[in-house]
Amino acid sequence: MPTNKEIMTALYAEIAKGNGRPYVEALADDVTFRAIGSNSWSVKIKGKEELVREIYARVRERMEGPLKSHATRILADGDFVVVQARGDNTLKDGRRYENDYCLVFRFRDGKIQEIEEYLDTELVTEVLGERV
Repeated sequence: MPTNKEIMTALYAEIAKGNGRPYVEALADDVTFRAIGSNSWSVKIKGKEELVREIYARVRERMEGPLKSHATRILADGDFVVVQARGDNTLKDGRRYENDYCLVFRFRDGKIQEIEEYLDTELVTEVLGERV
């Protein structure tokens, strides 16, 4: 069985190519997601379906092509994996969206159970607008 770090490394290899399907499949059905900050994108969500609908689909609808992000560092300790990453995306209007992320994942039984996301919330709102 692969380690949590190996799972996340493989997931980010796919995300870098614009293939988010393995990542979504790795989410536990009752995953919790918390985006740190104080704007409309700073939310706490419970459940895979709601996370995909309320965050990932809303971001994807603003992008030209698939979502891409490149891991620059992956650290692991037991159930936790920390990923530093940089987005590599273009909006439908041609502007670039290249946010920096630090994500803390907690695994349970090989699935992603919790996600805490730290990012430039000012950039999110400036480029993506309000989450509506």
